[in-house]
Amino acid sequence: MRSFRKYHRTLAIILALPLAVTLITGIAATLVGEWSANLGVGRSLLLSIHRGEIFGLQGIYPILNGLGLLGLLVTGLSMTSLFAKKRSKSEKD
Repeated sequence: MRSFRKYHRTLAIILALPLAVTLITGIAATLVGEWSANLGVGRSLLLSIHRGEIFGLQGIYPILNGLGLLGLLVTGLSMTSLFAKKRSKSEKD
């Protein structure tokens, strides 16, 4: 259980910035494109940041974000004891 917390904490620290960038640019691109909001930044620039194109990582950025989220999901769920075997009453005593 402790190792999952350690992995979860490490993953969260590593993924905080890329996921925040993806989240903010995705919301902003939707606001600009669908709701015609004027944020002072073009939708194409926001989408190129969102997809990782501006960093030259368009081929790997979404995969890394997805794998990172999957890792956070697995470690987070494992810490909830949601899938732990329930002990019988005789084992508790």
